[in-house]
Amino acid sequence: MATVFYFSKVQHYLHPSLIWGVVLVGLSTPISVALDNVLLALILLGSLLSFGSILRIAITHPVARAALLLFFLLFIAMFYGTTPIKEALVTLAKYKSLAFIPIFIFLLSSEALRRKARYAFLVAMAITLVISYLIGLKILPLMPWMNQWITQDNPAIFHSHITQNNLMAFAIFLSLLEWRDAITRTKRYLWLGFTLLAAFNVLFMVQGRTGYIILFVLLGWFFWRTLVRRLNQQGKHFGWQHGLIAVVGFMLVILISYQTSSRLHDRVAKVMDEYLEWTPDHGKNTSTGERLDYYSNSLQIVQQHPLAGVGTGGGSAAFAQQVEGTNVIRTSNPHNEYLMISVQTGVVGLVLLLTLFYSHWRYAPMLPTSLEQDAARGLLFSYMMNCMFNSAFHDHVDGLFYAFMTATLFAGLKMKERNG
Repeated sequence: MATVFYFSKVQHYLHPSLIWGVVLVGLSTPISVALDNVLLALILLGSLLSFGSILRIAITHPVARAALLLFFLLFIAMFYGTTPIKEALVTLAKYKSLAFIPIFIFLLSSEALRRKARYAFLVAMAITLVISYLIGLKILPLMPWMNQWITQDNPAIFHSHITQNNLMAFAIFLSLLEWRDAITRTKRYLWLGFTLLAAFNVLFMVQGRTGYIILFVLLGWFFWRTLVRRLNQQGKHFGWQHGLIAVVGFMLVILISYQTSSRLHDRVAKVMDEYLEWTPDHGKNTSTGERLDYYSNSLQIVQQHPLAGVGTGGGSAAFAQQVEGTNVIRTSNPHNEYLMISVQTGVVGLVLLLTLFYSHWRYAPMLPTSLEQDAARGLLFSYMMNCMFNSAFHDHVDGLFYAFMTATLFAGLKMKERNG
């Protein structure tokens, strides 16, 4: 009895610290991998006292359950491949963020906490944006603590330009949702100001091409949802005329952006030129050619091991064997999460990944606020795109941000709605 009382008391005092630890993950993820790892270790250790509650979430929460099933399959796949367990564990550890989703959901129990977590991420992106402008405008010199690939012409501050643009695109989307729901004029101006500055940063200053795609997809989703919402408020039905207006307007936004941003124009044109020049297994001289070689050879590996793949961490050896005698650069990362999962775990893993994405779509409308509903499906769209061009769950920052934002949004899913 005394032991139970002791654990209850420890939980009572520890719980608030763990909550703030999760909120700080939103701040640290865009900024510091080292701080991420410290916070995750502390959260994991502290959450062991609440294992029963977290286990119930893992079993009953559909999104958390889908994420854990994918992680569990990767765990099982360590034992049937040819990769040594030690190396397979290193690969499995890269997917650890999936296992943190039920922990984060458990700790983000109230709407106020979820709002603080969202704002922590937006604060981190505001810090990133300010420094990016200071570097881009040559007001601030380059410093050793900034990411190693940074230049004044490509001011990605804490992580690569790919990662920064991916995160900034979603920050723009979140700020638009906040702008849409803001009550006071001051807040609306602040959110709109951040949106415009961040969009300029993505389109005109930083080179991450995946971020361009994510931004346009999220803008299209935002305008679509906002139009439907406005029509519903006016008691009108959504008709084909409204759809046509939305599509034409969206295409105009893309066209104007493409014509006015030389950075965007040049990057897209470069991809097209490199694609036209590519021939299978001879693309090592261009970034697009390299990726196409990765994709084509990874697909051949999947065809050879369709059901269960080559095992967790086995992609590197399988790829080296596949491209032996060719000019293709060896890789352990095909820069496509669908292929990354399929190579390691076959069609079973791909189905579980798609099931995870489907759970986003299915349960997003059951969230308590329109902001969370639209943001949840926006997160789905952004990672569907991200996973096409990067191994998003395998990468630390993208993977942890997915876990953090998924929990931040879906922690509001009520039990009775989950069971329905």
